[in-house]
Amino acid sequence: MPTNRDVLLVERQALGGPYFVLSFGHPQVAREGRAGQFVMIKAGLSAEPPLRRPFSILAVDPERERFSLFVKAIGPGTRALCALEPGQPAQCLGPLGRPFTAPADDEEPLLVAGGYGIAPFLLMSRELRARGATARVFYGGRTAAELQLREPFAEAGVPLELATDDGSLGFHGRVTGALEAHLDRGGDGRRPRLYACGPDPMLHAVARLAQRRGLRAEVSLDPWMGCGVGTCLGCVVKIQAPEQERWKYRCACTEGPVFDAAHVLWPGEERSAAAEAGR
Repeated sequence: MPTNRDVLLVERQALGGPYFVLSFGHPQVAREGRAGQFVMIKAGLSAEPPLRRPFSILAVDPERERFSLFVKAIGPGTRALCALEPGQPAQCLGPLGRPFTAPADDEEPLLVAGGYGIAPFLLMSRELRARGATARVFYGGRTAAELQLREPFAEAGVPLELATDDGSLGFHGRVTGALEAHLDRGGDGRRPRLYACGPDPMLHAVARLAQRRGLRAEVSLDPWMGCGVGTCLGCVVKIQAPEQERWKYRCACTEGPVFDAAHVLWPGEERSAAAEAGR
């Protein structure tokens, strides 16, 4: 059950450039938060700025009743969050949304992240490790400077494959290219299952790749969110499951943000999907 609380920043870690890891005290999020879920949060206790912003849960620490976020300071809201000092307050609602689905024992979980879409996959890697499973993470960005969370995965012993558009670190090209190379090598012998979080074009590319290869895939969508509880309808996305005759709007905040990639109607696909449904 999501809980609305005034929380205190307990730790701020500057990673370089505009990137920070922020840890807040919130017992419910720390206890109940799962990979793929998020919180709605804003700095301070005043009415300004008026809206909280959504952030994927990076990590949870139930013993110390805290959770962490990976934040890139790019606008007024995120800059205000990253300017908080330990002991200063924020307003937080969470945990929210639908988490990623755990893979079966005979599936190889491949986690595909673009930029700060890496956030939910540290928690997911730890959840899988607790179940005796190991994920392989594909972490891509335009340059090496955007891959700021490499160290926590390395410390956790998570297999990590890096990709940069400019070739400054790891695979030279899109992260989906590194993923396809791994699939072409046969992976670890189990049936691959894909999980993706990042920019929409990357998510669409992962969905197309999964369709071509007949793989299961889940994507975490990131439309604009105003409330996080399904009231404002600002985050609706077009979803069409195989048993549905027509697509329907679904709230990403309450029915997502994680969806089956095969059910998402990506830009430019609406007409063909509707025509297929009408047959």
